[in-house]
Amino acid sequence: MSTKGEHHTVPLSVLLKRESANEKIDNPELIHGQANQSKKGEDFTLLFDGHNGSAAAIYTKENLLNNVLAAIPSDLNRDEWVAALPRALVAGFVKTDKDFQERARTSGTTVTFVIVEGWVVSVASVGDSRCILEPAEGGVYYLSADHRLEINEEERDRVTASGGEVGRLNTGGGTEIGPLRCWPGGLCLSRSIGDLDVGEYIVPVPYVKQVKLSSAGGRLIISSDGVWDAISAEEALDCCRGLPPESSAEHIVKEAVGKKGLRDDTTCIVVDILPLEKPAASVPPPKKQGKGMLKSMFKRKTSDSSSNIEKEYAEPDVVEELFEEGSAMLSERLDTKYPLCNMFKLFMCAVCQVEVKPGEGVSIHAGSDNCRKLRPWDGPFLCASCQDKKDAMEGKRSSGDRHSSESD
Repeated sequence: MSTKGEHHTVPLSVLLKRESANEKIDNPELIHGQANQSKKGEDFTLLFDGHNGSAAAIYTKENLLNNVLAAIPSDLNRDEWVAALPRALVAGFVKTDKDFQERARTSGTTVTFVIVEGWVVSVASVGDSRCILEPAEGGVYYLSADHRLEINEEERDRVTASGGEVGRLNTGGGTEIGPLRCWPGGLCLSRSIGDLDVGEYIVPVPYVKQVKLSSAGGRLIISSDGVWDAISAEEALDCCRGLPPESSAEHIVKEAVGKKGLRDDTTCIVVDILPLEKPAASVPPPKKQGKGMLKSMFKRKTSDSSSNIEKEYAEPDVVEELFEEGSAMLSERLDTKYPLCNMFKLFMCAVCQVEVKPGEGVSIHAGSDNCRKLRPWDGPFLCASCQDKKDAMEGKRSSGDRHSSESD
């Protein structure tokens, strides 16, 4: 065992073998399948669970990806692109919400948005649709947050601090029924895209988590609440273990509907992330296979000729957590404390990417109590309309003020 500070030289043969292996596993194979049973016709993939109509889900499906990509500078290398993605996801979500609300539609949607770049999986979510990961090494990783007011005390506190009211439906005589909701509007969620009629303290700022898989791969299950209200993550994984993605998605939906009936739109997407040389299983094993089945599916091939030196310097196969943030405050999510502090151009709005003339942009730190005492002229900057949106989300302006000013 080496002592602290001791320097070891890795043999050239090992470095060359690593480089060769990295080239081969640089881009995994992605195989996906999806299934749906519809009650209201408001679920759209990838993965938007609409409510109060499908307009928000359709608009988000058509525009969100472009808005996220537009927030990433074009001159980044691969590692820089991955590092820039968490902030771009925030900007893309907020712009999509802002643009949709300007159409004066009252529809809303939850979103679970997944980008796979090489072995890095980035997930951004608002609402109660969720994404889980089972890596080849085993275990379950929860890559999204649940923004239902019923179970998220931190979000309840944020909504009430921003001017909303949280309570159950009152049927008269002091009798309250159902889950906790935000009033006005009666939405059960604290975050979504759309929902103009509820109040802007229901924010579109996503929880973002980014992980890097080992070269052995893993399986993603992305589902609407119609699945997760009926079965657990472990049940979802167990009921489809060993099956290819298309059959897996169908089995999960069938399992969920079989337990609670078709009470809501129920949608599931399954994505297998595999080494290129290891094809997905095509023949399903018996349903009662042990939990090691998925691990054997994704197990990386080993070479019998590996030397003791190569084994000594082998890198472990683990899931590496790269990024996690769930704050609803734009001044925290678009801050320059994260890598790529030069991501935002000086005279571009950090949310909508429109050009801002010198002196017209508003720092995201303006009016905030920042423990690092950043100056109001420290960027990144927002245009006037995005600053207005930020103030409304943080309870500094009534959401009704915007509509009254527009009608004057």
